Order: sequence, then C-alpha cells, then structure tokens
Amino acid sequence: MRLRNVLATTTAAALAFAGAATAETMKIGITQNNVGVDSYQTTYEQAFIAAADANADVETVVLDAGGDVARQIAQMEDLIQQEVDAIIIWPTNGEAVIPAVRKAHKAGIPVIVTNSNIAEQGFGFVKSFSGPDNITQGARSAEIMCDKFKAMGIENEAKVVHITGQPGYTTAIERAKGFNDRLPEVCPNVEQIDQQPGDWNREKSQQVMEAFLVKYDDIDGVYAGDDNMGVGALNAAKAAGRDGIIFVGATNFAVGYEAMAAGEYWGSIYQSPVDDAEAALKTAIDVLNGVEVPFLNYFDTPKITQDNMGDFTKPVF
Repeated sequence: MRLRNVLATTTAAALAFAGAATAETMKIGITQNNVGVDSYQTTYEQAFIAAADANADVETVVLDAGGDVARQIAQMEDLIQQEVDAIIIWPTNGEAVIPAVRKAHKAGIPVIVTNSNIAEQGFGFVKSFSGPDNITQGARSAEIMCDKFKAMGIENEAKVVHITGQPGYTTAIERAKGFNDRLPEVCPNVEQIDQQPGDWNREKSQQVMEAFLVKYDDIDGVYAGDDNMGVGALNAAKAAGRDGIIFVGATNFAVGYEAMAAGEYWGSIYQSPVDDAEAALKTAIDVLNGVEVPFLNYFDTPKITQDNMGDFTKPVF
C-alpha cells in the first residue's frame, strides 16, 4: 500500500512537527456502471459514500461511467494516474474493460470488481469479486417459476418469455444462463418461446412485453433479469388486459415488492444495494490490509415470493 503523507504547509510548521506529520490513509477509487439508470445503483452509490465517510482511514474518489464503456476506461486511466491504493470497478462491459483492468494490475494497484464480474479472461488481473452470485440467482428464479407452475398444475404446458438485461453486461449474461440452464432441469416440459433484452430499463421492457403480447396468444410466465424490467412487463400485461401471467424477477426492487403485495407479481430474488456497496468497500480495505479474501466473495440473495415476503423488509430502492 502507498502511504499518503499529510505534511505541514510551511517550513516552520514542518520543522516544528518533524516526524509527527504523517498519517496513513487508504485512497480508494471507484468507477461505477450507470448510477442514474435505476434506483439500485443510486442507492448503492449513496451507501458506498456513507460507508467510506464513516471510516477515518479511507479517502475515496467516486466516479460514474454513465453506462459508457469508453468513459469508464478513461476513468480507470485517471485513477491509475492519481495513484490510488485500490480501484473498485462496476463494469459497464465485462470484456471491454479488461485492458484497463490489466493496466491497473501492472501499475501495482489491486482491482476489486463489484456487483457484475468481468469476463473470465480478465480474472488474473483482479484481486476479488464482491457481489451476488448471478448464475445462482437466475437458477433460483427458475425454481420459483417452476414451483408456481406445479402449484397451478400447468408445468407440462406452460410457455415463458424472458426479458434480459443489457447485452454484453456480465450480470445479464449470468442471470440469463442460470435461468435458461435451470428451468429445463426442474420443469422440462415448460417451453421458453422468446428472449429479448430490456436493458435494465422499465419503459423499454414494457415495449418488449407489448411486442410479446401481440406476437403470442399464450404466455403463462415472464422472467425478467430484475424487478425494474419485470414491473415494466407487468404494466404492459395490465394495459392489454392479459391476466393470469406469472411474473418472476431478480433483485427485488420496491416496485416489485409492492406488486407482490398487490398479488400481481409472484416472486424475485432479494438483494440489498447497501450490502453490495458495503461489501465492496470492505473487500478493498481487507485487500489493502493484507487480509486473505476469496476470489469470488459472494453475499447471499434468497428467494422471495408472495408466500414469504413478510419475512423481508421492503427494499429502499
């Protein structure tokens, strides 16, 4: 770790306090994916700043790429030039950021990936990933949907459409893989009839669902990569008067929780952006302090449905 020296600003003060004017702090930079795109990322940033402000040993540089890969690469370059002690990156694109991550690694700056991992070929340049196990989340969402279909007695005939997150984004890829791999294992006769991206955007997901509803007369279930998109799909179905569709998401947003309470949205995966942010900061601090951390540093994200939602508090995002 580099030591940040706090020096007196005058020669006289330096002489007066010689040997006592140094203090060790950790300067940690973070470049985020797209804070403004949804309330999860907004809450994450707020929680990260609060956690850092509460730690007198930490100084942070907080940046947001705004969903722009080129901007994030430039931000990585800037943090390297600032000689921060560690960099946390929430990747805009799991493959495109690898050269910038490699550059930080070569500069001796440990990199912690948060929330959405980079592509596997970049793992050698990263100290740790801190976040949810997105493949497991997708698999759990498939189990939630299959269990509901079995309870309804339609597990041998149900048809499902799938709305994914932003193409190229690791979380979107992994959640889709988890769902697509697990659903045939638990409900082999359920048919997934279409899959389209909603880009984590509620309005776009509503448009995607509107197109599905025009194209397909029979839709029994919708899986969306997060509740923001899932509620967009729900809004389309309500506007079209299409009742009886089972909606399952991931990352339980407040709007998803409210729709579950109203009996309109069946289930999701409970994930806290506050836990996510605090875990990323703690991982970076542990790395700088020489603490051994697992390469895949997951926090748990349990299933939540209308049946057990009373066990969970309403999300704050």
